[in-house]
Amino acid sequence: MTLYIVMGMEPNLTDPFNRAIEYVRLSVTDRCDLRCTYCLPEGYRDFGEPEHWLTFDEIERVIRAFTELGVRRVRLTGGEPLTRRHLPELAARLNALPRLEDLSLSTNAVRLKKYAGALRQAGVRRVNVSLDSLQPERFEAITGGGKLDKVLAGLAAAKQCGLQPVKINMVVMKDVNDDEIEDMVRFCIGQDFTLRLIETMPVGDTGRSASDHYLGLEEARRRLAEKFELLPAVMPGGGPARYVRVAGTGLRIGFITPISQHFCETCNRVRLAADGTLYLCLGQDDKVELRPLLRQGIGDHELKLALRAAIARKPERHEFREQPRKIVRFMSQTGG
Repeated sequence: MTLYIVMGMEPNLTDPFNRAIEYVRLSVTDRCDLRCTYCLPEGYRDFGEPEHWLTFDEIERVIRAFTELGVRRVRLTGGEPLTRRHLPELAARLNALPRLEDLSLSTNAVRLKKYAGALRQAGVRRVNVSLDSLQPERFEAITGGGKLDKVLAGLAAAKQCGLQPVKINMVVMKDVNDDEIEDMVRFCIGQDFTLRLIETMPVGDTGRSASDHYLGLEEARRRLAEKFELLPAVMPGGGPARYVRVAGTGLRIGFITPISQHFCETCNRVRLAADGTLYLCLGQDDKVELRPLLRQGIGDHELKLALRAAIARKPERHEFREQPRKIVRFMSQTGG
């Protein structure tokens, strides 16, 4: 038996490829109030039932166990997390966990104006906002009816209440919105936001359809370099983006390239879906069902053993290039 004697601390979670797992993306719902073309089909209603979602008590138990095993970052995701009732209450409960260092949120910002202040007070420190177009009609087409003015109002509320940094996530699609990259750069400079450009991923039928508009971000970077002076940069946060800074400004631009230049060798995360399914890789089917264990009365020690066993199954990398039709679940079912 191995003895752990350093201040009673248990060793961190490490997967079979010696990657320390210290980040959980926590989905609180698979539902969304938008229908982005690369995520959910128009008219989709086949969501999970609320009784199948983890309760706040169950979520807190799992995240507490994770933090006692070395996880330090949690991001609230969905679906759209702000459609989950009483989300600030959950945020406050998670923020109170003594070993959690960073609590953040990913959102489409449609409801952020209403909840930004309460979330900031509950302990959420920073926010990522999905925004693929600054043109109202195009935004509405991409999101299946979304209203750009609501998102902009949510962004203003996030700034006002001190959520910092605000990161704009733009999925770049050829012949859909790639002509707006420069406009988005200027928007983010003016608003003091961070910009992250993301390649489309073949997750679910919608993701594969969007891949017809795939644009490798090296092309996007080349275009930007013709208009702006780009300097090497870094940004804290533990994410997969590779950053540059626009000279003469405070803007950092991150490039997230799961297709053209995967970052699996530095993966430090797992995804906990709203129904308690722990997905070990966005682009693989490896998973562990935690809800049955929780509702059968698993003890805290046994829960940690289950989490360790899950991490021991984490695959080395996704296969988006080799097997683009492999993942049939939609992005909202995985947890962001």
